[in-house]
Formats: sequence, C-alpha cells, structure tokens
Amino acid sequence: MSENYEIGMRVRREVLGDAHVDRAEAAKVDFDAPFQTLITEGAWGTLWADDTISRRERSMLTLALLAATGNFEEIPMHIRASRNTGAEPRDVLQAFMHVAVYAGVPKANHAIKLAKQTYAELGVEI
Repeated sequence: MSENYEIGMRVRREVLGDAHVDRAEAAKVDFDAPFQTLITEGAWGTLWADDTISRRERSMLTLALLAATGNFEEIPMHIRASRNTGAEPRDVLQAFMHVAVYAGVPKANHAIKLAKQTYAELGVEI
C-alpha cells in the first residue's frame, strides 16, 4: 500500500475509532476495495492528515458540508467522530446554524435532529 494509505488508515482510526474502521474493513469486498482505498488515501491520508486546520475545525466543516448538501447518512458517523476531534456539541450546533442561514433551515433542522439522536445514543448531555 502507498504511504498515503498507511497515513490515511492511521488518521481514519484516530478520528473514527478502531471499531468503526474494523467494521468497514470486514465489510469490504473486491467490488468496493478500490473505493475504500480512494477514501483512505484521499480523504484520510491527504485531507484529514493535513495540519493546516485542526481536526476540530475539519469536523465542523465536514458536518456543515454534509448537511448543506443533504448527505445526511454520514452525519451520525461524524457526530460520533467529533468526540475524537475536539468538536463539542455547541460547535456542531454552530456549524448547523450556518447551514440554516446559507443552505436552508430544513437541512439544518434535519441535521440537528440527527445530532440529537446520536448524542442521546452516546449518552452525551446536550
């Protein structure tokens, strides 16, 4: 594997946690292996590995972008990951409030609903 893959796998585990990455790796088959390599090298080994901005900031940006583009299925995963990046629930709420103003209240409302559900599952007081 490439150096970016190795870095990406380390960062991916640091942000998402070993249990999540282990489940994703166990579910990987020949069909989606190239995609898994792409996101490990590109998203995790390049973008998330860059230290220009903090992981806290990356979490908030990622959550805002997911909500703004209507990609809600990954929001709970990134809410869980925020425990490892330093993004507090109040930070996440601020990101979603930006979504409300710049991308639409319904998208922010749904993202906040998902965040509340995920925090409840995690036992996090909000």
